[in-house]
Amino acid sequence: MKNAIVTGGSSGIGLGVATMLAERGYKVFITYVGEYEVCLNPNIIPIKTDQSNREDLYRFINTVKNEVAHIDCIVCNAGLTIRKSFENTSDEDWDRMMEVAVNSHYILIREFYPIIPPNSRILFTGSQMGLSPHATVLGYGVTKAAIHALTKNLVKEFEGTGTTVNAIVPGFVNTPWQKEKPEEIKNNIYNKTAIHRFAEIDEIVDAFRFCLDNPFVNGSLIEVNGGYNYK
Repeated sequence: MKNAIVTGGSSGIGLGVATMLAERGYKVFITYVGEYEVCLNPNIIPIKTDQSNREDLYRFINTVKNEVAHIDCIVCNAGLTIRKSFENTSDEDWDRMMEVAVNSHYILIREFYPIIPPNSRILFTGSQMGLSPHATVLGYGVTKAAIHALTKNLVKEFEGTGTTVNAIVPGFVNTPWQKEKPEEIKNNIYNKTAIHRFAEIDEIVDAFRFCLDNPFVNGSLIEVNGGYNYK
């Protein structure tokens, strides 16, 4: 059996990708914070992990290492948005956003590197906000831009192994978080998107599936944004 890790795998895109991997026969370890709704798929193993806490992260890493001898797919999906203005974002706020989205995933891949076999897959969830600045949350956009850079730089670390590293770069997606937005804001976003709607989770998961199946796609930022900001 192949083994996978999906961070932030209890809802939204993360849960969609974890479910897809489990249906393909992977044993999938997911990180989550907060509440977790019981998943009926026996191949999905939830481990509560606060990725802003290094001790918690290393506990997760050691737990997985004690369970399996190899990791064939890592999906770095977890991220954090702290909705404050630029002036009101504290050092702690900035550090937490960077820790969850960037630092924890760098550590995760580094620590599992010795047991990632050839022809494996490393996948990141990037964001259109890492390409097109978004005025309301500067920190989130910067963390996603860093994820895009990490994707491209990691290609050299896996060169010659057949393991590929890619990032899926979604626009706005119908996740539980987005559904909380006021209708006025949603309509403003629709008007900036050529398809005039948010993506469905399955449409984003399809991009992850593509990267799993195509061994020549490597070092790519695959935008799935419905034509965002086309006018």
